[in-house]
Amino acid sequence: MPMDFSRMDLVANLAGQSLAHPRSFVRRTVLLFCSSFLTAGIASAQAPVDVDSWQPRNAAPTVVAKEAIAFDSAPAPIDGETAALVKGRELESNRMWGDAIRHYEKTSRQFPESTSLYQRMVISRLHHDVNRRFSDQSYLASVRELSTSQALDVYSEILANLQTHYVENVDWARVQIHGTAALEVALVEDKFVDRLLPNADPAKVEAFRQSIHHQLQGRSTATRFDLRASAAFVAARAEDELGLSGTATVLEFLSGAVSTLDPYTRLLSPSQLDEMFSNIEGNFVGLGLELKAKDDYLQILSVIEKGPAEEMGIRGGERIIAVDGVRTDVEEPVYVADLLRGPENSFAMIMVANTDGVTREVRVPRRRVEVPCVENVHFVDPVNRVGYLRLTNFQKTTTRDIERALWDLHRQKMRSLIIDVRGNPGGLLSAAVEVADRFLSDGRILTTRGRNVRENFDYAAHRPNTWNVPLAVLIDGGSASASEIFAGAIADSGRGIIVGETSYGKGSVQGIFRMQSAKFGLCLTTAKFYSPSGRAISHNGVVPTVPVASTHIAARPDDEGRLVQDNEDAVLQKAAEQLSGRNMISRLP
Repeated sequence: MPMDFSRMDLVANLAGQSLAHPRSFVRRTVLLFCSSFLTAGIASAQAPVDVDSWQPRNAAPTVVAKEAIAFDSAPAPIDGETAALVKGRELESNRMWGDAIRHYEKTSRQFPESTSLYQRMVISRLHHDVNRRFSDQSYLASVRELSTSQALDVYSEILANLQTHYVENVDWARVQIHGTAALEVALVEDKFVDRLLPNADPAKVEAFRQSIHHQLQGRSTATRFDLRASAAFVAARAEDELGLSGTATVLEFLSGAVSTLDPYTRLLSPSQLDEMFSNIEGNFVGLGLELKAKDDYLQILSVIEKGPAEEMGIRGGERIIAVDGVRTDVEEPVYVADLLRGPENSFAMIMVANTDGVTREVRVPRRRVEVPCVENVHFVDPVNRVGYLRLTNFQKTTTRDIERALWDLHRQKMRSLIIDVRGNPGGLLSAAVEVADRFLSDGRILTTRGRNVRENFDYAAHRPNTWNVPLAVLIDGGSASASEIFAGAIADSGRGIIVGETSYGKGSVQGIFRMQSAKFGLCLTTAKFYSPSGRAISHNGVVPTVPVASTHIAARPDDEGRLVQDNEDAVLQKAAEQLSGRNMISRLP
């Protein structure tokens, strides 16, 4: 899935915000989450999205532990799987952890029963996450400021949420093994060791690392309380033998336990928690850029109108090659992108290269920016009055913004409509349901099912205020989560045509929980979602009714940074062609 840094992959119900279904509820603070990276937590609350664990259901946890500790060679599988493992290990050897994760996620789809690919993905994720955590100033502040006892309270609170809300039954033995693996991985990462053990004897560090798993053998893992006791035990040993902060040790156990459950569950640091809220609300403190990580630079996909970057002359299609002196060809672009974050009214010094390769340094202020979720509203076929709008994500303002765009096109005598959700990583579940409801007069929109019956919802369309305009929805492999809720509802109902390529296949709901014991959040997979026909979106995606090979997206940069025109977008042109043959005047809702 494409990585958007200023538009995070969200699907959430905010505290106090009710769901479209009368069975909705609020526990402490609740967020319904449909996606991510993106990436990319809320107040002791939780929310639903479709979940998929990449781990084979019957995989023995001790296998993961051995792989995490010893990095044993994978057994020789079939040729395609072997090739995938070889490529992945090459990425790992070059410490390209983000690329390795994406590689293993993709190949795990091709070989869903491969324990070896899953194990390597877990290891890569642990390495990637510890480096990211120790580049996060808010996380480092927590390591410094929290006591070991407070960190153990956070760990206990996280485990309690897993027991109550996680989509699958929790195997406490596995959770402890993954926490142990996270600490072992951290002890070989420079960012962790340099910050916390700068004067430690490397031989002692390695000896301790090798002993962690053995120290825990024989200790009970029957309950979550046993896991807290084991984390406290290792923390005390680490402090005695290495002088390692007990807080840091416990937080590694916590982070490993969370990040290896599935690809979408993750711990949210204080700054990530704040950023999550900002993205849901549709505003954030930043430069006003939408970025995508490339091999050795950050591609600027779009520049938010009236934002600080636009005011400083930065344009879509250009590239960021350094931030505050840190170059994207030296450090991972994802890491450099994190440097763009900072407090309001501070400045970022960025080096920008235009499409001709000419570079310049620009000092850009960080300000609060309103993030549009609807863009490029116009007629792609003025003669046949085929309207178009691109929906970039699903947030609190989406229903309002899309309604405003629809009325604008309607006043210009729109006859048919194309909604583009290509590259849309997701967003609020409630927003996806509301947008689908604007085009469906009745019938089911979405079903969610979790281990906890409180995660089970059936969302249905309502007849009032329905737009009857002929409709096409554009999707691709980057359309995920909330985008798939919307596209799946349109596809299964026969309400419109689906043009493009099969979507990503993330059919899981994540709840966002804010911890009470410290400022951390938990993005937790709580349910799976299904299209109106009962089809699971996970791994399957939404299949287009009119398949068209992916091309560059109109008004977005191509590989050279040049903005693509409508007539160069084959998917868009096919949709317009399909609609032009069966036009009718749209009716008011």
